Amino acid sequence: GILEKIRLYLIKKLLPHLEDRRKYHQEFASSTSFHGVHNIVQTRSKTRKVLWLLVVAGCLAVVIWQICSRFIYYFSWPTTTTVVVQYVENVKFPAVTFCNLNRFQTHAVSNLRIIFVIWNIVSGVLQKFATEDKYSQELNDFLHGNQNFSIKEFTRKNGFYLNSSTLLECEFFGKPCYPQDFEHVFTEYGNCFTFNHNDLPARRVSLSGRGLHLLFDVQQEKFTDEPALGHTDAGITFVIHSPKELPRFDGLGLLTPVGTHAQVAIRQLKSIIQEYPWGECKPDIKLQYHKIYSTNGCLQECKARYIQDWCGCLPFILPGNGTECDLLKFYNCVYPAVYDIEIKGLCTVGTHNSTCPTPCEETDYPTTITYSSFGGEKAIKYFSTKLKKSPEYIRQNLVRIDIKYHDLSYKITQQQKALTISELLADVGGQLGLFCGASMITIVELLEYIFTNFCWMCIFILLKAPEMPQWNNPSQNQPTHKEKKKGIQEC
Repeated sequence: GILEKIRLYLIKKLLPHLEDRRKYHQEFASSTSFHGVHNIVQTRSKTRKVLWLLVVAGCLAVVIWQICSRFIYYFSWPTTTTVVVQYVENVKFPAVTFCNLNRFQTHAVSNLRIIFVIWNIVSGVLQKFATEDKYSQELNDFLHGNQNFSIKEFTRKNGFYLNSSTLLECEFFGKPCYPQDFEHVFTEYGNCFTFNHNDLPARRVSLSGRGLHLLFDVQQEKFTDEPALGHTDAGITFVIHSPKELPRFDGLGLLTPVGTHAQVAIRQLKSIIQEYPWGECKPDIKLQYHKIYSTNGCLQECKARYIQDWCGCLPFILPGNGTECDLLKFYNCVYPAVYDIEIKGLCTVGTHNSTCPTPCEETDYPTTITYSSFGGEKAIKYFSTKLKKSPEYIRQNLVRIDIKYHDLSYKITQQQKALTISELLADVGGQLGLFCGASMITIVELLEYIFTNFCWMCIFILLKAPEMPQWNNPSQNQPTHKEKKKGIQEC
């Protein structure tokens, strides 16, 4: 049958004789580039055979141990961090966002103290805020009596403004700047204004010690806040950030109280993070409403998606296109939704499997800030005459801020792979060459030898297999002539 033909073919063509097999094993041991094996085979002394066998076995054990340890180290995804300071002829100036610590005009909120609570609820999508029960009844009465009230327009119109009366001096690198050079943006501090929001190429610094010079008048008698909610300071808060990113004040804002002169020295720090599994970044993540990826922008877009799905509207303080939420929606749906997002961890930040992992590249601006009292006696008299204000007013309302680069350099902190594929192969090859004198050719030889012996083993198994049943045997499967005749007679 077919099995018998296969047996004959294997015996004649593929299965070598016993003497040929022994000769093949001896030739392999004598000619292989795996050092030490031929010494075991060719030497006649049993003592030398044993010694060489121990040497080869010991070296092979060390090689296996070293290679396994290198693979274990590689799959632990190790990294190293390098820090490079790069000096340049000029450096881009960052964006700076300024806010007044007193958020609203006094005349607009004198009879509407509930506005502060409402704005805290609105800005709660950016910064966690919990309403107190004592405001619940007053808040409900206001919301049901003013259903068409727009907190967005109220804040834009009656919040802090930037004009020639609040921005007394502005100078960037020796050239004057004006309020129209600032862009309006909503933050948890209400109306805020960003300088260099467009990342203009001309706004570069070519000398250290010079930069942005500003003089603000916070006008305390015109702007106010609610001390009962924790807002007790007077002055300017600002944050330094990349022109392509949104300002983030939560824990990052710098405060300059009234009557002081703040001198801010900044440095530029670029951080490069490896992608997972070496680092925690994902290079393929893109944001819909931001030019570059950042955890703050990703977090805002994540909240915007969930709130829009739950409430059918979008808070104006978050990025996106959708129907703007009114006050009732803010109080009855948006505020509980933000709380639910934080409790359930629907928008998480940090690791690679979180909603918003670490960016692969980001730019920060570490600052060193020093303060001094604003103006001596002569300076106070000068500004008092110039502004036609009393010396007490000057001390209680003016804020001077100077922002400059510490030096014309930027620091790059780069996370790198501690062991790459090429370095892993070099380590493995070095261990094989050091202890066994082996190379890639040696590995091919061993694979060929193993494959040949495996084929012989399969042939032996096939030769020892039981014979196939003879299904065509007439004595077992087909009726004889007598049985046919008997069956006809019975019929």
